[in-house]
Amino acid sequence: QVQLVESGGGLVQAGGSLRLSCAASGTIFRINTIGTMGWYRQAPGKQRELVATITRGGQTDYADSVKGRFTVSNDNAKNTVLLVYLQMNALKPEDTAVYYCNAVTIFPRYDYWGSGTQVTVSS
Repeated sequence: QVQLVESGGGLVQAGGSLRLSCAASGTIFRINTIGTMGWYRQAPGKQRELVATITRGGQTDYADSVKGRFTVSNDNAKNTVLLVYLQMNALKPEDTAVYYCNAVTIFPRYDYWGSGTQVTVSS
């Protein structure tokens, strides 16, 4: 099992910044099977969508809507805890959503999800 705990959400004015953090913990074996971590978001009445992902090796992928504004990074220094961050700059009201941390294990392939953290951007 992998446990994901997010932090860092909140209320910010348009143009402001927030940094989300996610800690993935579990057994050494299970943590070592995580290949990709990332962030998804879900706004009211909309489907959950990809925001950004990062592989263990550091390859990143971003939704077009956040490119140039958001940066995903990770910290794999510890054996039993993986950290992933989402630095969000130049926030817009349309970025308002619940942001979920995601971790995908390679073998077996399985998606783990955090409980989500609310980000609200006021205009």
